[in-house]
Amino acid sequence: MKSVKKVAWGVACVCASLAWSSQAWAFCGTYVSGGDADLFNGATQVVLMRGGTKTVLSMQNDYQGPIKDFAMVVPVPVVLEPDDVKTLPREVFADVDAMGAPRLVAYDQQDPCDEFRFPCLFCSDDAPVPLATSRNEGNNSGWDGQVTVEAEFEVGEYDISVLSATQATGLMSWLDGNGYAVSDDAADVLQGYITQGMYFFVAKVDPAEVTFDSSGRAVLSPLRFEYDSAEFALPVRLGMLNAKDEQDLIVSILSDNQRYEVANYPNVTIPTNLEVDSSVVAEFGAFYSALFERTVSENPGAVVTEYSWQASKCDPCPPTSAGGFGGLTQEDIATLGGDVVGQGSVFNWTLTRLHARYAKGALGEDLIFKTAGAIVGGRQVARDGALEKGASTSDLGFNQFQGRYIMRNYWTGPVSCSNPDWDRWGPAGSGASVAVGPTSGGSTEASSDELEFMVREDVAALGLDTMNPPPEPGELASGCGCAAPGSGAVPAGGLALFVFGVFGLRRARSRR
Repeated sequence: MKSVKKVAWGVACVCASLAWSSQAWAFCGTYVSGGDADLFNGATQVVLMRGGTKTVLSMQNDYQGPIKDFAMVVPVPVVLEPDDVKTLPREVFADVDAMGAPRLVAYDQQDPCDEFRFPCLFCSDDAPVPLATSRNEGNNSGWDGQVTVEAEFEVGEYDISVLSATQATGLMSWLDGNGYAVSDDAADVLQGYITQGMYFFVAKVDPAEVTFDSSGRAVLSPLRFEYDSAEFALPVRLGMLNAKDEQDLIVSILSDNQRYEVANYPNVTIPTNLEVDSSVVAEFGAFYSALFERTVSENPGAVVTEYSWQASKCDPCPPTSAGGFGGLTQEDIATLGGDVVGQGSVFNWTLTRLHARYAKGALGEDLIFKTAGAIVGGRQVARDGALEKGASTSDLGFNQFQGRYIMRNYWTGPVSCSNPDWDRWGPAGSGASVAVGPTSGGSTEASSDELEFMVREDVAALGLDTMNPPPEPGELASGCGCAAPGSGAVPAGGLALFVFGVFGLRRARSRR
């Protein structure tokens, strides 16, 4: 059972670049909760920054086990020197993860007879403005003539070696002789990297330099290293050898006003802007896990784009590690590699989040990334009279796509006018000052059948028919019933029968 995490409600919104839409009153919702790193057990978290041929790779080690047994082996295209490697604060990783994670947003339906509307106080129609190694020979002692230690140095709590090899058998012997337990099935994968001319970044932990939390668990610093390479790729095949069951890999990519997707596997975007049942506030983890599972089941082998948005803005913004709400800062960009890639303004950086799920041996190739066109979706924007659904090409050439799920609190008060306007929504109030987040204890799993009740609309891309449609306009309103004839308002006395009838018809239809 996972620990309880509580997320404060708050109107945290920066409605970037929405004023151009056909919806004149683009207001922000109340951020309720997000699907953070704890949502997927054992997920590997990687942040990549790309500029030209320079790549900065940052990874967080969520290792559980005896600290003396920790070791990491990462194929790299060049020999890394001490200045190429550093440790990072864990907080920056948490903020990147929160920015790209799916979010649950709440809206209150406003009094249909009140002319007041919520303006988007922070709206802007300004698009992001585009921005205008030596080899360390180290210790050359080999292992049976097949391994060369190109460099050795210490960074934080890590003892690091950079190796070259001519044969996988020699490399495995070196690793085994230095206390790295490598399974026999690693030989073919290692030989493939050797044939490519790759080097091996090897890190062990110095127990004397490790800090521990209150429960006695080692807290390892995220590692960052940088290199030049014409190919933009992430070596994942070695990591798959440790997989017992399915594993999740979440890759966040930061680049100058540019979105990325994978070049050698199918790509799909997560369904977004779906209305969900109010019960999802306490089961957001279960809901999103089921939605992601359904998405990859319908798109076998695909890598899922969950987010692509200007890194400095968000709508709505998640809570940050510093206790506020907002996007990434100039300091965050520098920490993650902007200091070496060519920092520029934080407003020009795009954060893209890619999510892959794989079983042991399922990925025959490393992930290779390619540039992709800008997309939008998951915003409070009307298209053709309805809230936009899914992903579409960006009209203005910049990215605003996110996994966003909407909980609507329908008007239950009286209707005092003859022509009520039911399409008025504003940020949800903070009457419930604390909402349960995605890691709330209990199950974080849900079946596809349960999705039919959690989602309040059909999702054609997933072949999903809802069993829990939203009420008709004015159906839940109370009072005199002054709505104009034919408006869809239902007299209070007929409410129960009407709701039951809709539910029954939808159930019958979905079972045919």
